[in-house]
Amino acid sequence: MANYWCVIPAAGIGSRMQSAVPKQYLSIHEQTVIEHTLAPFLASDLIGGIVVATAGDDKTWPQIERKLLTAGATKLISVSGGETRANSVLNGLSALRSRVSDEDWVLVHDAARPCFRAEDLRELITQVADHSVGGIVAIRAKDTLKQAQDETNQIATTIDRSTVWQAQTPQMFRFGVLYQSLQAAVAANVAVTDESSAVEWAGHAPLLVEGDARNLKVTTPEDLALARFWLTDPDVNK
Repeated sequence: MANYWCVIPAAGIGSRMQSAVPKQYLSIHEQTVIEHTLAPFLASDLIGGIVVATAGDDKTWPQIERKLLTAGATKLISVSGGETRANSVLNGLSALRSRVSDEDWVLVHDAARPCFRAEDLRELITQVADHSVGGIVAIRAKDTLKQAQDETNQIATTIDRSTVWQAQTPQMFRFGVLYQSLQAAVAANVAVTDESSAVEWAGHAPLLVEGDARNLKVTTPEDLALARFWLTDPDVNK
């Protein structure tokens, strides 16, 4: 069986949250956002290790890590993140390089997506398992989509939403494919907004796996309130 690993880039500060605390360390039901985020991966028997890439001056993560290790979370590996998401993910992949083969799977998940469910993790792994490259969790666009002409916000056209998906995480790829794609994209100064964009730029076609709208990314105070609501749902992290 292929081995599965996880990288959590957590070096960002989340300026849109307007909080003195990085968004991954905000509290929801007596746990930090990142603790909720880690829960389904720590609980999965398939995941061999979880790399968390944090800012070099992060004083909060070591405390959370000690708490989790005390509770038996032996899968955790901590590394320093980089200036960009792509650099942080590359640092995480480099920490795994000696442990994995190119055919192993690595799942990259946002530190601030605390509502991803264990059953959705199992579904992603099942659907992508036979793919040569990998796939991402995403949801179909539901609203009518407009493309703007320019910065004046005038409408240029209406986009056919039937072919549009909103990318989420986890994004799951063969280790070798992701590592090589990210390295090449960073070296070429390509704007990498998620792991799939690097893999696509390298000429691959990842699979879209339909996810759940509850798997929101905490970016604004409104998102935090909604995540708090969803995490009262017994189905979340089931």
